[in-house]
Amino acid sequence: MHFALLWSLFEAKALDTRASASAILSLVHEWQAQGRLDASKFSDHLEHFKIRYFANGQPTHHFNGLHLRNGDNPALVRAVLSGANVDPADSVAALFIVVYRLRNNLFHGMKWADELRDQLANFNHANSALMSALDICGNV
Repeated sequence: MHFALLWSLFEAKALDTRASASAILSLVHEWQAQGRLDASKFSDHLEHFKIRYFANGQPTHHFNGLHLRNGDNPALVRAVLSGANVDPADSVAALFIVVYRLRNNLFHGMKWADELRDQLANFNHANSALMSALDICGNV
């Protein structure tokens, strides 16, 4: 319930109700250019997803469950989650693309083919990241 509310608020305030990976990437790079991005606020959440989706430089069995599409900038997400790209703005953007995929998979996609097992930590991290992003949006 919290995730649905927070995502809807983030999408409305930050993405003008038009969420996409490219919109997320543009938003985060805009925050960086304006000096409003503090990537350290997102590092714990990013680390959670790095551990979940990559081990020893290779994708885990969970990675394919994201169902990344071409428009989701899978090369960027893979590079960040594997540790090959450590650019702060790219890292935060990749985090939110993962959150966007969680949202799409929950509401429109595969309907959690692996059920909701092991999803609580994902939603807790996604919710905290969304609240930090909303703080940035509120500081305009």
